[in-house]
Amino acid sequence: MKMTDRFSSVKLVATAMTILALAEPALPAGRPNIVVVLVDDMGFSDLGCYGGEIETPHIDALAARGVRFSQFYNAARCCPTRATLMTGLYPHQVGIGHMTTAPEKKQRQPGPYQGYLNRNCVTLAEVLGAAGYQTLLAGKWHLGQHERSSWPLQRGFDKFYGCLAGSVNYFSPRAQRGITHGNEIDDQLASTTNRRYYTTDAFTDYAIRFISESLDAAQNPFFLYLSYNAPHWPLHAHEEDLAKYRGRYRIGWDELRHQRYQRQIELGLIPSHWPLSTRDSRVPAWDSLDNAKQDEMDMRMALYAAMVDRLDTNIGRLVDFLRSQDQLDNTLLVFLSDNGASAEGGILGREEVMDIEKRNASRTVSYGTAWANLSSTPYRLYKRYTHEGGACTPFFVHWPAKISSRSEWYREPAQLIDIVPTVLEVAGADYPETFQGNTILPLEGVSLAPAFKGQPLERSRPIFLEHENNASVRDGKWKLVGQKVSPKGGIDASKWELYDMQADGVELNDLASTYPGVVADLAAQWSEWSNRVQVYPK
Repeated sequence: MKMTDRFSSVKLVATAMTILALAEPALPAGRPNIVVVLVDDMGFSDLGCYGGEIETPHIDALAARGVRFSQFYNAARCCPTRATLMTGLYPHQVGIGHMTTAPEKKQRQPGPYQGYLNRNCVTLAEVLGAAGYQTLLAGKWHLGQHERSSWPLQRGFDKFYGCLAGSVNYFSPRAQRGITHGNEIDDQLASTTNRRYYTTDAFTDYAIRFISESLDAAQNPFFLYLSYNAPHWPLHAHEEDLAKYRGRYRIGWDELRHQRYQRQIELGLIPSHWPLSTRDSRVPAWDSLDNAKQDEMDMRMALYAAMVDRLDTNIGRLVDFLRSQDQLDNTLLVFLSDNGASAEGGILGREEVMDIEKRNASRTVSYGTAWANLSSTPYRLYKRYTHEGGACTPFFVHWPAKISSRSEWYREPAQLIDIVPTVLEVAGADYPETFQGNTILPLEGVSLAPAFKGQPLERSRPIFLEHENNASVRDGKWKLVGQKVSPKGGIDASKWELYDMQADGVELNDLASTYPGVVADLAAQWSEWSNRVQVYPK
């Protein structure tokens, strides 16, 4: 399929889904199954339904049948997002914070710097398990690899197959970055596909296996957390998937950013008055590269695209299985990415990419800032930052029994802390004040259930973010964002940037000097929040 044909296919899917769903179906008896699909390091524009040229028809179809959010905030990085997704609390409250060093390499401290989930929180699995759900996890955990008490089976999951670490070799995950089945290391690396072992395929295999076993064993609904490590580096792909994209990226990131931006406008995702952010100043113009470097960079992006394509294929496998078991209509499926595009590994990527054996043996081969700049379209900046490029994620909710296809985007901003309240509401599960003798912190977010019918969320507090001394506050049209926040919890007034997100959603026109009163008010609210959740423990 040509890149120029990709947008047409997305439009056709959306139109077809709208025609097929003219009336909202009745809710089947019983509580819904719940599936949360989390992908890793995928940028805002990489999906077809968010403007990308990568072929993602299965994900696009799910989005077209559900509620698509144009502004949804993650926690800007892998483990903090997973902490909030599992608990409904800010990562600083539950033991993750901005701890970036493995606990065995750094003396542990009490509170948010521990680097694993504490006992002042409950996970979705713990709450849903207590409510009668079967709790299943396939994929990446990354919430306390070195602390067994924080492993999935110790935090409420009935079944687990996946990786405890933050990144693994897709073809041959081993040792500390290997595969765990239940509480034991799995060195067999078995998969039901006819290809060599590949984590994306294997995680889907086990997700389907776990669901099948659960359906055979009980009438209870299930909660599946399917947490893919793709398309996080290392860049590893099946050769047949790679062949689909090899050569497509020779037109370069400058042209492709413009093409994605134009599709986003045509899809109604962003308004036409938003400009496309300029190319990252550190990234060279595509035409300045010689032929050999262009060929290498085409390979890097083709590998990345192949990984996203394989994700889509596997999500299609899961959906087909749910449909075959008459489970799809009454399954609430939530889809999101853990952070924005990853610019890790240098401007033009790192490690050998042209040699197949070296590439597939690597644990860190990446596509670099240049292609991450494409993945972030139309935004600027990346993973770790609280600007839109780092913290705004593709997000949609699919539930045929309760959600009809909607042609319009849901425009009200939402964030990670809202997912747990949403799931508990639709599951009819009670959030505890105490659990296993521990006092549990109250939830921070609001339910997204009103969005299922296009209604406002009526949030009473702004949206707050902080990661690695990057901070932001979103309140209505205003967004205050700052880098290099002081370790003491403050920030130099000159460091804050202020944006009108209705007029300038790509954060190009800093209005801090024009509206000092707005800056002061939002900065004070951020300081109050940061003190309350102990962003910087006293």
